[in-house]
Amino acid sequence: MIRILVLALATGLGSAAFAAGDAASGKQKSKTCEACHGPDGNSPIGPDFPRLAGQHYDYLLKSLRDYKSGARKNPIMGGQVGNLSSQDMADLAAFYASQKGSLHIVR
Repeated sequence: MIRILVLALATGLGSAAFAAGDAASGKQKSKTCEACHGPDGNSPIGPDFPRLAGQHYDYLLKSLRDYKSGARKNPIMGGQVGNLSSQDMADLAAFYASQKGSLHIVR
């Protein structure tokens, strides 16, 4: 059993548990995001600011990482994520993923 655990940690299989975001911490870290995305991620100030609430955790985390690396270009977001750690981004993604989205489809 111990051998399997050591092998899993050594090969990175256990890294997902350590990389998971904390929604409560993300809520505290989201204060800067509120100006454009609203307090719960449902109230953007305009069409250029997406609703974040209810988006998939993996999508949100990848987006933040891509803004930070420059793979995804946006001058506002590039500046916002510049000082975020990997844990900060995971926490923010967890917070917004945990919020109920208010997107409505009009037919």
